Amino acid sequence: MRELSRRRPPIDFVDLEGELRSQGFSAIAGVDEVGRGCLAGPVVAAACILKPNAQISGLADSKQLSPQQRDHLFGLIQDETIAWAIGSIAADTIDQINILQASLRAMEQAVGRLHVPPDILLIDGRFPTALTLPQQTLVRGDARIASIAAASILAKVTRDRWMHDFEKKHPEFSFSRHKGYGTPQHLEELRCFGPTPIHRWTFQGVTDDHNIPVS
Repeated sequence: MRELSRRRPPIDFVDLEGELRSQGFSAIAGVDEVGRGCLAGPVVAAACILKPNAQISGLADSKQLSPQQRDHLFGLIQDETIAWAIGSIAADTIDQINILQASLRAMEQAVGRLHVPPDILLIDGRFPTALTLPQQTLVRGDARIASIAAASILAKVTRDRWMHDFEKKHPEFSFSRHKGYGTPQHLEELRCFGPTPIHRWTFQGVTDDHNIPVS
């Protein structure tokens, strides 16, 4: 898990999992989410328990990888896990409860769907979940902790594939390209066609200039 690409230096993850195992924790789940800043689509989280001696060449924060690298790692990560699972919260619920609460709920879903109960959670970011499990939050954890980096890739690839499928239902939007983020192309599509049911209608930029009431 040292070499990311010829153009990037090796990634040295902090061996927090090893330290926790020495303290008696055996099922350590990395947890991360993707899609918080999007204007459309769900927020998606993954929980991932890596094997103690997992070796995943090229593993890194999903944001630092190309789509091709993420797709390749998606399969490698699955081979090196004890368990992994996905949780997601749809756009209409995001509008009801806000994106932070939706992100935490997606994480809780992912953890709850693991077929191996975790002993402790390592969560990317500042905010813990409402679960009663021991948990530790880590800012930029996806760049520091192997299991969180793995979770970030599982969540990112899953969400990207879902957005590609959404484009089939809404071909006027290039969801397979911008993945629902507020790119100039996406904003222009919103101006031309208006929001769809998978848009987050409470987000700035979605209903701007449309005169469409938000219910």
